[in-house]
Amino acid sequence: MSDVISFGTDGWRAIIAEDFTFANVERVAYAVGLYVRNNYHQNGGTKVPLLIGYDTRFMADKFALRAAQVLITMGIPAKVVDRDVPTPCIAHATQHEPTAGALQFTASHNPPEYCGIKYIPHYAGPATDDITAEIVSHLNEKPDHYEVQDVEVPRFNPAAPYLVALNKLIDMKKIGASGLKVGYDALYSTSRGYLDKLLIEAGVKLTVLHDWRDPLFGGGMPEPKYQYLQDLVKAVRSEKLDAGLATDGDADRFAAIDEEGNYLSPNHLLCLLTRHLVKNHGKKGTVVRTVATTHLLDRLCELYGLTYIETAVGFKYVGEQMRQCEHLIGGEESGGVTVVGHIPEKDGIMANLLLCEMMAYEGKPISQIWKDLVAEAGFELIYRRADLKLTMRTQKGLMDCLKEAPMTSLAGHKITEVGRKDGLKLYIDHNNWVLIRPSGTEPLVRLYFEGTSVEQVDKVMADFNQQVDKILADLDSKPVMEAAARH
Repeated sequence: MSDVISFGTDGWRAIIAEDFTFANVERVAYAVGLYVRNNYHQNGGTKVPLLIGYDTRFMADKFALRAAQVLITMGIPAKVVDRDVPTPCIAHATQHEPTAGALQFTASHNPPEYCGIKYIPHYAGPATDDITAEIVSHLNEKPDHYEVQDVEVPRFNPAAPYLVALNKLIDMKKIGASGLKVGYDALYSTSRGYLDKLLIEAGVKLTVLHDWRDPLFGGGMPEPKYQYLQDLVKAVRSEKLDAGLATDGDADRFAAIDEEGNYLSPNHLLCLLTRHLVKNHGKKGTVVRTVATTHLLDRLCELYGLTYIETAVGFKYVGEQMRQCEHLIGGEESGGVTVVGHIPEKDGIMANLLLCEMMAYEGKPISQIWKDLVAEAGFELIYRRADLKLTMRTQKGLMDCLKEAPMTSLAGHKITEVGRKDGLKLYIDHNNWVLIRPSGTEPLVRLYFEGTSVEQVDKVMADFNQQVDKILADLDSKPVMEAAARH
């Protein structure tokens, strides 16, 4: 029965009315309730509450209310936010008072037909694998005839303490005094009333787009990628703004547009923010990045006398490292970042503000700051991503073949090292590499390429594709039963 509920790297997501139903939400809420009872309510003292938030998606507020009623019926105090809330804000709220953590109803940057649930423990970061496993172990324990009481659910607003924390972390006065002109595309997300509020209060001239709730996200996606930020690009160019800022659906990821209308990837932004913390704040420490994130960060660490840690893909691994020690910055190529002194959860609002602070300190356009960084590093960031769409059989077959016999050369260059931390990472050298990772939820293989020149990356991609095509052709030529026996 629990097979339709699968927790990935950041909770459970599914299509509304298909698998994401009230019945399944009740099962997850009950399982979380058992986890809370076993881990937070054993000492016989005051029962700390579980906080519940939701994003702007269709029915997310109704699902959140039902989950709260399940928990209250179990005898577990719960309260629900009074409006849709950014994930980093509800995460911050778990630390503002004694809590049993939070449930956030969000599907982040997924298409509008999806909803999701993620559990955030009291330490304000993503749930680790052991916590998720314990919750999953309880998914089938809700009694068949369990009656959820139609109780009144307390409401609360977590915004104020979170905004105060951001004001302490970021020099908003310096941003306000800089004369910056900024564009902000809310993408119909939860960051409206947060990122824009702080910038306007600081005195920034702000052009705001799509700052209302639309569960269909304007017919696009709540994902801050270039193709969904065309209105922001036009605004930056036509109004001659210094930058354009955006967040995803629950405001835990971010992206930016420079003053020329060029898209800055999360890899670019992580490098810029790391440099800013070192150069303008004089900070030191360790940089935490995932296995799929640019190695230009490693080069900056070398230049600045920093160390770095590489984790598996998933911000829960970055967050776990950030909790263990006050590392300088932690991030991933998909748009998540946090910094020392903040919560161990990715925060797109904080990251955008830190980018504004960088511009205020430097007094230069972002494009020029990036050129300065490249001049320091000695090479440009050349990074590509692709998805290889397969069947479940060929996905497994390809990964098995590559793991058993990794490629020995690419584009005439010998593979000098094979990393197996997450998928398979083939190194020509430290700055030229390929990562191959199977998706855990779809018949896809995710591909990441990085190199020190466009020509080099293009040649490596072409040779890699040729070698993969041959492996897939060999797999397709084998009878299904023979392939099944082999695997």
